[in-house]
Amino acid sequence: MPIFAAMTNFTEQLKLNLKRPIVFFDLETTGVHVGVDRIVEYSFLKVMLDGTTAGLTRKVNPEMPIPLTSSLIHGIYDEDVKDEPTFRQQAKNLANFLEGCDLAGYNCIKFDIPVLMEEFLRAGIEFDFEGRKVVDVQNIFHQMEQRTLKAAYKFYCNKELIAAHSAEADIVATYEVLLAQLERYANVEIEDKDGKKIIPVQNDVEALHKFTSLRDNVDFAGRMVYDEQGREIFNFGKHKGKLVEEVLNNEPSYYDWMMNGDFPLYTKKKLTEIRLRKFNK
Repeated sequence: MPIFAAMTNFTEQLKLNLKRPIVFFDLETTGVHVGVDRIVEYSFLKVMLDGTTAGLTRKVNPEMPIPLTSSLIHGIYDEDVKDEPTFRQQAKNLANFLEGCDLAGYNCIKFDIPVLMEEFLRAGIEFDFEGRKVVDVQNIFHQMEQRTLKAAYKFYCNKELIAAHSAEADIVATYEVLLAQLERYANVEIEDKDGKKIIPVQNDVEALHKFTSLRDNVDFAGRMVYDEQGREIFNFGKHKGKLVEEVLNNEPSYYDWMMNGDFPLYTKKKLTEIRLRKFNK
C-alpha cells in the first residue's frame, strides 16, 4: 500500500491552522553540495485548508551519475532513473503544484529549499520564494528535544520509522511529527535568548516560521545575512561582517569573483539584486 494512503488519522485529531495550503516536501539527491548536486527523487504532500491532502512523488533523471555513497543511503541507483524525466521537464508542473503554498520539511531551510531553488533556476523557471512562510520541523525538534527524525517519530508518535531515507516515508513522518509537536507543546513556555518567556510552538504557520528560521539569511546558503539594522552583510571570507554594498563599491572585482566561483545560483541571484539596487541608487 502506498505510504500516503496508509497515513494515520492525525488529521482527524488535530488540523493545522492554515491561511493557505502548505506543502511538506523531501528530496533525495546525488549528494549534499547545494550548488552542484541534483535531485533524484522528490515527494510533496500538500495540505489544504480543510485538512485534506494531495501527494506527488516521482524519481528524476539527475543528468549526472549518482555516487555509490549516496545510493547506499537512499537506495536509488543510476539504473532506477535513467528513463525518468529530468527536473527541467517537470519543473513547470512542480511550480504550478507549489503555487500559492507555504513550505515545510525536515532540515528544509539548510538543504531541501536551497537545492529546489537551484533546480528551478537551472530550468529557467521563476519560482517566487519571497513571501512564503517556511516551517522547519527539525528546528522545532532540535530546540525542544535535540534528536534525529527517526528518534523524533518514535518520541512524538510512538512508532518506528520504516523505510527511512525514502522521500515519501520521511515526509509523511515529518508531517505527523509536526502535528504531534503542536499537541505536545501547546502552551509550553521557554525562555528566548533575551530571557523572555515565550510560547514558541503554536498552531500558526507564521509563528512556526519565525521560530524555526534560526538565522536571518539573505541567501539560503547563509553567505550573506542581515545585520540588526536589516542591512546585508557578508557572512564568510575576508569580508565577513562587512556591508555587501560597501564591498561591491570598494572592490568591484569581488562580485566577479563570486559570480565565477562555485557558489549556489540563488546566492549569485541575491548578490546581483544588491548590486543592481546599488547602481539604481
